[in-house]
Amino acid sequence: MTVNANTALAIFEHAFQAYPNRPAFTCLGTTLTYRQIDEQSAALSAYLANELKLVPGDRIALQMPNITQYPIALYAALRAGLVIVNVNPLYTPRELRHQLKDSGAKALIVLANVAAEVAQVVEQTPVEHVIVTEIADFMPWPKRLLVNLAVKYIKKMVPDFFFAKPVALLDAIKKGQGLAAPQVDVKPEDLMILQYTGGTTGVAKAAMLSQFNLYSNVQQIKTHFPEFFSDESEIFGAPLPLYHIYALNLHLLSGFSNGAHSILIPNPRDLPSLFDALSAHKMTVFVGINTLFNAMLNHKRFDELDFSKLKVTAAGGMALTSETARKWEERTKSKISEGYGLTETSPVVTTNKVSAVQLGSIGTPLVDTEVKVIDEQGDTLPAGEAGELCIRGPQVMQGYWRKPDATKEVLDDEGWFRSGDIALIQPDGYLKIVDRKKDMIIVSGFNVYPNEVEDVAMTHPAILEAAVVGVPSSDGCEQVKIFVVTQDESLSEEDVIAHCRENLTRYKVPKLVEFRKELPKSNVGKILRRELRDQ
Repeated sequence: MTVNANTALAIFEHAFQAYPNRPAFTCLGTTLTYRQIDEQSAALSAYLANELKLVPGDRIALQMPNITQYPIALYAALRAGLVIVNVNPLYTPRELRHQLKDSGAKALIVLANVAAEVAQVVEQTPVEHVIVTEIADFMPWPKRLLVNLAVKYIKKMVPDFFFAKPVALLDAIKKGQGLAAPQVDVKPEDLMILQYTGGTTGVAKAAMLSQFNLYSNVQQIKTHFPEFFSDESEIFGAPLPLYHIYALNLHLLSGFSNGAHSILIPNPRDLPSLFDALSAHKMTVFVGINTLFNAMLNHKRFDELDFSKLKVTAAGGMALTSETARKWEERTKSKISEGYGLTETSPVVTTNKVSAVQLGSIGTPLVDTEVKVIDEQGDTLPAGEAGELCIRGPQVMQGYWRKPDATKEVLDDEGWFRSGDIALIQPDGYLKIVDRKKDMIIVSGFNVYPNEVEDVAMTHPAILEAAVVGVPSSDGCEQVKIFVVTQDESLSEEDVIAHCRENLTRYKVPKLVEFRKELPKSNVGKILRRELRDQ
């Protein structure tokens, strides 16, 4: 294997050599070192190339939550020159069929717990090889056997499924241990990941992220955020899914490059399990999103966690509310550094530096990243005026997989990517996201941005979560509706409206209030405004 500079492959190959004895990943109480991850992924890589005859450029789908098998599979595939297709474990058969067919994936590595759905459609896709792993595969014997049996037969967490010729992951690794390493020459421009996006607004399309895209973003993050990467082994809390590009970059590449130890959380919605996992470690870095911070802060076990070593709390994926940021800092003594990125930008574009956090801002651009905001005619706007945010830099994708027309809509000949987000650049260079372009509400000709209304609503002590959408009014225009999750049953619609009226211009105040026990969320925890609008 030839390891070229300026590739993501070079990043983790260096880490294997530099930190062999450090802990790399802990999951469900079991820790593997960098050497063990190196050995297991090398064997699996040899199996993929020699036994399955997969060649560089072939696509391989990974369908797993945050378990140790995920990084082993990813590193193995990349060592064989394969292209990663990240697959959400919660996808329906229809979504799975589309993604596997669209990507042309020849192989699939899947966790048994979620295999039943994909088993229904796999024969309708190009997938020729299926490798199945069980949750406890990397636990020591006999714990491995006992846990796998308990998960399947006592907890009933593994629905029945059928594949024509499945291979067990541990068998694949064992066979690969005696085989030659793949002879591949991975170049910076080579396609590395097909990361699907846009599924909530139609048929999902895949952003083509190259080896150089990911390599560049790692270097940009490390330059902007040196606090993440000391010479000592940092301990990263890892609740966000690795099959999303944000967590994949931070835990499997950026943190990994400096010998970090990531605590993998398979299901962050299971808060007791999350607290069990995190309580055994003194985290130095914690990465999350607003809804997760909020859920943790409101859980009775939050103060059990030891935040004495926490240096960095990073937020992205959705808007961070000022109230959540305030409470987190008060309880942990760590400011949340909010950032911004997209699947199409590998993903990080801007972030607040730890030493200069500006609440309500997404920070400043990473090194070698250019940003501008434009109006409807495509003209660049001056500082302080809101328009569509455009990005140019080495982390911007190559385009959408087999969708040249969709690519042309967002990526121009000069390399500028149109984000679809409304932002403004402040005179001090910090950026502020106003909202998604498609989520903007127009009330009597005035623009109302849901993020702003939600941020105000969340300052009410009885409101746990809020989501704002536009709904048709009797005059054919739009009016503001807010969905509220509260911890106080005495809270009334009038109370919510009165609180908003004290802090917002009249046309931004919600006209309609609906209380919910919970709000619809994506697997990452983003509140799904579109689903609320549709309902």
